[in-house]
Amino acid sequence: MACCGKSDDESIKRTSVSGSSSAEMAAVFAALSNSARIDILRHIAMHRHCGCKDITGVLPLAQSTVSQHLKVLIDAGIVNVETVPPRSRYHVNEALLKNIALTTSQFLDSCCEGTCC
Repeated sequence: MACCGKSDDESIKRTSVSGSSSAEMAAVFAALSNSARIDILRHIAMHRHCGCKDITGVLPLAQSTVSQHLKVLIDAGIVNVETVPPRSRYHVNEALLKNIALTTSQFLDSCCEGTCC
């Protein structure tokens, strides 16, 4: 028996209306599951194009720890890096975060409508 009259289980795994797939959402949420990474992301959002040294100057984290967290954020696509010798500058991927926010909102709205299952 199909829920809500739909029988295509694969449609659940496909990209949502706004464009974020379940895998993309999971990668972003996994990267944001650490409070230090959220603090780093907030700092980058408030101070565009800052470097790792700028972040270690305001957060109680070692440079190596900040670098590891930045790698996770970059791998998830949340933060972009621009290399301008002699340093790297980081900035938030605003398009990705807006897309994730929209997809999450749509997801929560669909779960809370009470019209299905």
